[in-house]
Amino acid sequence: MAKKDGKGMHVSETPATQLLKSHQVEFTEHPYDYVEHGGTAHSAASLGLPEHTVVKTLVMQDQDAKPLIVLMHGDCKVSTKNLARQIGAKSVEPCKPEVANRHSGYLVGGTSPFGTRKTMPVYIEASVLELPRIAINGGRRGFLVQIDPQVCVQLLGATPVHCALAE
Repeated sequence: MAKKDGKGMHVSETPATQLLKSHQVEFTEHPYDYVEHGGTAHSAASLGLPEHTVVKTLVMQDQDAKPLIVLMHGDCKVSTKNLARQIGAKSVEPCKPEVANRHSGYLVGGTSPFGTRKTMPVYIEASVLELPRIAINGGRRGFLVQIDPQVCVQLLGATPVHCALAE
C-alpha cells in the first residue's frame, strides 16, 4: 500500500522504490503508458530518453535452472553464449515469463532488479556503468526510475560483464 507523504500526487510505492528509499538512493520517478511488448523502445520514446540509457532487467537461468539477473542496454540484446562463458556456466537462457515472475516477484514488463522476491546474482553490461544516469524499471509496468548506474553495484553487488549484442 502506498503511504501518503503529504507531497501531493506520487506513484505508489513498490518493493523497488522502498529498497532505494531505505538506502537513501537518489532517484527520479518516470511513469509512462505501458504497452504490451512495447519494450524499451516504447518507454524511451514515451519519456524522451535515448534507448541506450534505458536498462532492461532480464531474468535468466543457467543449465541448473538457477536464476540470475542481467541488466542490459535497451537497444542491445544479451549474448547468452558470452555471458555463460564469463560467469562459468555451461549455458544461460531466458526464463519463461511465469518462472521469471515467480523468481522476481514482479510481472514481466515491470521487473526491477531492486527488491526482488528471491536474491539472485546480478550481472550488468560493463558499458552501462559508464553512463552518468540510467532509467531502470521501478517495479511496475509503465514505471521507470532514473538512478546513477553505480547503485546497481553498490546495492545489488552487480558484476560487470561484456555480453551485449547490437539489437
